[in-house]
Amino acid sequence: MNRLKFSKDQGLLFYKELNERIDEYFHAKGVSKTGNRKMYFKIALYFSLDLLFYFLMMQSESTVAFYVFYLLMGLCVLLTAFNVSHDAAHGVAVKSKFWNKFLFSASFNLQGNNAYVWGKNHNESHHLYTNVEGSDIDVLHNPLFRMTETQKLKWFHRYQYLYAPVLYLLYSLNWFLFRESLMIINVSSRTIKVQIPPLEVVKLVFFKLVYIGFMLVAPIYFLDFGWKHVLLAFVLNHFLVSIVFVAVLGVSHLSDFVDHPLSSDDREIGMSWPTLQMKTSVDYNSDSVFFNWTLGGFNAHALHHLLPNVCHVHYLEILPIFREVAKKHDIVYMETGYWNSLKAHFRFLYKRGRFEHMPVRQFEG
Repeated sequence: MNRLKFSKDQGLLFYKELNERIDEYFHAKGVSKTGNRKMYFKIALYFSLDLLFYFLMMQSESTVAFYVFYLLMGLCVLLTAFNVSHDAAHGVAVKSKFWNKFLFSASFNLQGNNAYVWGKNHNESHHLYTNVEGSDIDVLHNPLFRMTETQKLKWFHRYQYLYAPVLYLLYSLNWFLFRESLMIINVSSRTIKVQIPPLEVVKLVFFKLVYIGFMLVAPIYFLDFGWKHVLLAFVLNHFLVSIVFVAVLGVSHLSDFVDHPLSSDDREIGMSWPTLQMKTSVDYNSDSVFFNWTLGGFNAHALHHLLPNVCHVHYLEILPIFREVAKKHDIVYMETGYWNSLKAHFRFLYKRGRFEHMPVRQFEG
């Protein structure tokens, strides 16, 4: 990973005052920045729903019920990741360091993915160098997509905005089957290399086998619907998880409103870290109670990137402070409705697939 040097700009003063105002808010309220009773309820709720729908799926007496409960279970597992895994990875789901680590590892590994790989690189790469090729692990060089300016423009990229939704369906399956597994042998479409410790390789393989066990083997063995129905449900579940996952997260960082900065030869980024965060994320429906509850604050991505030490259950209360401080320091806070952010995502795909250089679209709110 290329470690970069940030510059000084007005973003530093903005960030300093933002932290001071946020600290004052929590001190005045006499509450912790970590999860509160609402978060404890959400943790219990989402894990209970995971178990409930799995139990109902395993008790299904008709194929319709089997598919319905299988897909509901998959959706709830994803919502558990949004609402529990993510905050736990940042150590803010609960106060206890031990229980944060346990919640993160349990909820993530039981999805068939490796908690260590995602947690380490999410915190140390994506959060630090958002959208910077060669430093942010979430920047891809997938030959079927042109996501960065350094990638060679090929004839079929002009159609990527059309075939993207179809390929997005494969995101979760690719993650489970190939993404982490190929990292073991140092093969990845990521623009930075990922080294996985031997113990984590063992855990990676073990939990993928466990996942196959309760998602495929158990339903095939204990239910009478046949392996074809179980396999189809498994694939449809990954399609559903993929499209929801990409729809929630893809619009925040892959947009024609955001910067995709390149570092200089001497590894300077040309802006401060807070400015980078504000220029590389688009928030949508930031003050929506529904989105905050279901998406775990992922719709308020800029807010989260600047304040990862705050649990998402507090976002709605501190959002006015965030807006006020940004406005005071003439920092553009890009927040819009979901439909506008989705259109900006597909404009990004369209432009990246047709033009060598793509200027950032001015955000007008």
